[in-house]
Amino acid sequence: MTIALIGFYFLFPAVILWLCGNYNIFSKIGSVIIAYFFGILVGNIGILPAGFAEMQDTLSGATVALALPLLLFSLDVKAWLNNAGRAILSMLGATIVVVMIAGLGSWIIRDAFHESWKFGGLAIGLYTGGTPNLAAIKIALDVDSTQFIMMHTYDAVNGIIYLIFVMSIGQKVFNRILPAYKSISSTTSQVESQEDIHSYEGIFERSIIMGLLAATAISILILGLSMGISQLIPSEYSTASIMLMITSFGIASSFVSRIRSIPMTFQFGMYIILVFSLIVGSMANLKELVDIDWSMMFFVNFVVFGSMILHAGFCRIMKVDTDTFLITSVSAVCSPPFVPVVAKALNNKEIILSGLTTGIIGYAVGNYLGITFAYIFRSLF
Repeated sequence: MTIALIGFYFLFPAVILWLCGNYNIFSKIGSVIIAYFFGILVGNIGILPAGFAEMQDTLSGATVALALPLLLFSLDVKAWLNNAGRAILSMLGATIVVVMIAGLGSWIIRDAFHESWKFGGLAIGLYTGGTPNLAAIKIALDVDSTQFIMMHTYDAVNGIIYLIFVMSIGQKVFNRILPAYKSISSTTSQVESQEDIHSYEGIFERSIIMGLLAATAISILILGLSMGISQLIPSEYSTASIMLMITSFGIASSFVSRIRSIPMTFQFGMYIILVFSLIVGSMANLKELVDIDWSMMFFVNFVVFGSMILHAGFCRIMKVDTDTFLITSVSAVCSPPFVPVVAKALNNKEIILSGLTTGIIGYAVGNYLGITFAYIFRSLF
């Protein structure tokens, strides 16, 4: 059964892409959302074998680590550097806002939870960096395991709602109040880039397959090198350090013209991201949501969507464009692995480096911010 499930994870994305390519309704829904749906379905119909969670964790981490370099190989880093300032400014705004909203939210629910200040710290770590920060802060603050799982589960559900909004109508909504993104490439190359993001035509040609095999080998080499170097770093920071090194080596590889010119590395990386989406969807346990703690649900919603609204206001004042706002918001709220997913939905490959870079910054500072402000909230409350 385990082999069959692994085969499903790696082969079913081809079916999803075929559906999106041949039926307009699936194309409008989006391949990633469809992958999440089928993943959730598989994970909650009782077919997963006992102890399969460990395999899911391994596969989800491996697929992201393999996909990231492939997504970075074709990017024009030199052009991105001309646009980096807006992304850093947007990330700064997102960080300031989430600290404010998390503090206010934990104060509002203080009567429902005796140690609500801890949730403020967890939220800051989670929504500036990601799950690695959340786990580290849980240990640092000695958060109750049941409440921790509850918050993480509600975050997963709200994260899906948040992503659906961003990938469907978010760009149209925020284009009404923020400047539209201006390409850092020429108009012609940008149109071609947008078409390439969605097109898998010719991927089975021998020359392309050989190129993708070479790119995959380089990606595996990057993963192995990053994991090897991470052994020299304290285990508490190993996940963040591996992500940082994979991204760094992927960016460095993009400066090598022979690697950057390999056709369809971005598309292949997105295929692996669909595998990741299937796996993550199948890890969601809907049964845990039967008895909803409305105070916790309110807190998670308040932080996610409240910070998004204030972040948009900050970007309006600072004249940050819609796509940069959305990608840095996703990088903070959902963590860097989701950046390529949203970049595809926004039809903008140029913003991937902005999202990944600001996400890595979030990984680096999330633990410090979460723990520090948790104790500040405790003293204030």
